[in-house]
Amino acid sequence: MTVNIDRALNIAKVLTEALPYIQRFTGKTIVVKYGGNAMTETQLKHSFAKDIVLMKLVGLNPVIVHGGGPQIGNFLQQLNIHSEFVDGMRVTDSETMDVVQMVLGGLVNQDIVSLINQTGGRAIGLTGKDASLIEAKKMLIEKATPSLTAPEIIDIGHVGEVTHINREVLDIASNSDLIPVIAPIGTDKAGQTFNINADLVAGAIAEELKAEKLILLTDVSGVEDENGKLLSRLNSKQVSSLISSNTIHGGMLPKIQCALDAVSRGVSSAHIIDGRVAHAVLLEVLTDEGVGTKITPMQE
Repeated sequence: MTVNIDRALNIAKVLTEALPYIQRFTGKTIVVKYGGNAMTETQLKHSFAKDIVLMKLVGLNPVIVHGGGPQIGNFLQQLNIHSEFVDGMRVTDSETMDVVQMVLGGLVNQDIVSLINQTGGRAIGLTGKDASLIEAKKMLIEKATPSLTAPEIIDIGHVGEVTHINREVLDIASNSDLIPVIAPIGTDKAGQTFNINADLVAGAIAEELKAEKLILLTDVSGVEDENGKLLSRLNSKQVSSLISSNTIHGGMLPKIQCALDAVSRGVSSAHIIDGRVAHAVLLEVLTDEGVGTKITPMQE
């Protein structure tokens, strides 16, 4: 049998580079918000599943929170249910909420669970309703209106924000070989169901678990400067400066705010990474270079 020495040496180099990271993060929790292209393209879906399974096998504790906006949108379209958005949030009436639960808690969640299991892991699918994992309250949006002296309060239906994470079921998973895959649906104490932004859920879970890392997969390279150059490492003070100068704006702002909140509340670092890159999660966690922007507390 012919041995390709260059290929073998490259594999050895990759493994030795990963070793100190594995040693450092063994037993640590890594919360990953899974969405975007990484969740829809076949090759990227398979590479993500392999990353998660490998992380669990080498002693890390991955927790996955997934989105599903495009899938919800497609299903609503098939049912001729009109979608309306306010500040990027889907207005969710009772009919739409039924679809959200079916798509997020059923189709999307179980597809991810199945793929991880096929790859050799032991994933368990959850929604925030299971064991009252995610407690929530109705989100009301304030919108400034020139004709009014006070902001207009807009009710967008069954859209919620996290009030509490009950970590018992997550602790059970972290102390076993189970990998939790969580759909961002929560309930209030009266049993009302809410659709919640997946970034916000991932951040809240990372904060509750005092995770080592919060990783947000996106469809961009990460945080860029005014010239479009990737900024691979930022602290919270630098991020605030970039926001003030409007370098960070638009759709990146909510993700950045989620990352800032996480690192200010006990998460060691937050990462906004390019989910369009195969094995993006492993590259960010277990290599020197990474594939996105790492955000750390100001004191670091």
